[in-house]
Amino acid sequence: MRSGDAWRAAVATAALGALLIALPGCGGPGPEGRGGTETGAAGNPADSRQDTDPTRIPDVGDRLQRRISADTRQVVAVYGEGRNSAESTVVLYTRHGATWERTGNWPAHNGKRGWTTNHHEGDHRSPVGVFTLSDAGGVLPDPGARLPYTRSAAFAAPRWWARSYWHDFDYVIAIDYNRVKGAPPNDPVRPRGQSEGGGIWLHMDHGSGTSACVSLPRSAMRYLLRTLDPERHPVVVMGDRADLKA
Repeated sequence: MRSGDAWRAAVATAALGALLIALPGCGGPGPEGRGGTETGAAGNPADSRQDTDPTRIPDVGDRLQRRISADTRQVVAVYGEGRNSAESTVVLYTRHGATWERTGNWPAHNGKRGWTTNHHEGDHRSPVGVFTLSDAGGVLPDPGARLPYTRSAAFAAPRWWARSYWHDFDYVIAIDYNRVKGAPPNDPVRPRGQSEGGGIWLHMDHGSGTSACVSLPRSAMRYLLRTLDPERHPVVVMGDRADLKA
C-alpha cells in the first residue's frame, strides 16, 4: 500500500471509531431488526383526553409536571402508545401567559422495546422524563434553527445500515440526557458514564422504532428546528402514557 493510501485508511478508521462512539443511543437496526410501524395521529392522547386545566400539559401527572421549569415556554410532549411499544405521538405546546396551547402534532417513533425509567446503554428503550433541549445539528445545512446548529458529515448514518436509515440524522435535536449542554449533539462525552447511555436525539423518522431516540417526519423536524427557541427554554416531556400520568 502506498504511504498516501495508508494515511487515508488510518483517517477513515479513526473517523469510523468516532462515529460509533458518538451515536450509541441512535444506532441502526441492531440484532432485533426494525420494529413497529409508522402511525397517524389517530388516538393522540392530546386530542382525546385533554386535561381540563389549561395551565398544565395534558395527560402529564404531577411528578413530571413539577419538573417543567417555570420559565419554560415550549414543551415537546412525546406520548408513547405503551410501555413496550415503539409508536408514539409528538405534540408541541407553547405557553402564552399561564395557558398552554397546542401548536404542532405529529406521528413519531421511540425505542424499539418501548420506554424505561432506568435507561442504560443498549436496552433499546427510550428514557422517561423531562429533559432540556439545547443543541441541534445534522448532515444538511441549517434550515433556520434557533437552537445552536452544527452541520457536519460526521452525523451521517453508516452506509452498512439499511437504506431506510441513511437519512435519520439529516436533522437532529439533542435531548439533554447524559450529555454536555452547549456541545454539538454528537459530542461523545457522557457525564454519568457510558453505561447509562447517551446520544439520544429527536431525529428524522425511518418508519419504525429506534435504539432510544424519538424520530419524526422531515417536516416536523424542520418545523421544530425553526420554532424551538433557547429564550423560551424548551424541554421535552417523554414517556409511555402510564408513566407520563404517574
